[in-house]
Amino acid sequence: MHAEIHAAIFDLDGTLVDSYDAHYEAWRAISATHGVAVTVEDYYSHFGRRNEDLLRECWLRAGKGELTHDEIAALDHEKEAAYRAIVASRFPIMDGARELVASLRADGFRTAVGSSGPPANVALAIEGLSLGAAGFDAVVTGRDVKRSKPDPECFLLAAERLSIPPSRCVVFEDAPAGITAAKAAGMRCIAITSKGHTVERQREADLVFPDVKTVTVAAVRALLQ
Repeated sequence: MHAEIHAAIFDLDGTLVDSYDAHYEAWRAISATHGVAVTVEDYYSHFGRRNEDLLRECWLRAGKGELTHDEIAALDHEKEAAYRAIVASRFPIMDGARELVASLRADGFRTAVGSSGPPANVALAIEGLSLGAAGFDAVVTGRDVKRSKPDPECFLLAAERLSIPPSRCVVFEDAPAGITAAKAAGMRCIAITSKGHTVERQREADLVFPDVKTVTVAAVRALLQ
């Protein structure tokens, strides 16, 4: 164990959960029922952020006008319900995710989730990770914050709930917006180049790994020295 306690804050989608295809499938399904096109580019540029941003942009572009708060809430609920239905039978955990979280905890790290996703999605992911009591010390979801990534609110709240200063936190992310948020929070950031991402788009991160299973505790420790 180490004298100073450090923290690892995990985004879920594209970092611990291989959810890229399932989320896009859900977006395509619900947008088609409303006569709106959501392109791959739309999806990628908003990945890791709150659904409201994508909904407003795509629905306005489709000539649907400005969405009301209630309309956004209804569409958001529809999309996330579609996503959970898609992954219900076999939750797509990233190879090595369980092992990484467990290894960091065994080394003395405190761990947290810092996700823009709704509470139901986050709960489903945490259950799918099957870490039991040795899971996360704090959880932040999209419902807990007012500003979505790239604003650092999500990660700063996670650090506050862990009682660990930002300078002793490392964030695991995949989306450029999340990487920007981590750096704005004054934290180190490790990027995972999961599906839909490129190393070039993740260049703001301190370290970039091709997948979760190649991340080592030693590399995380070295980054925080």
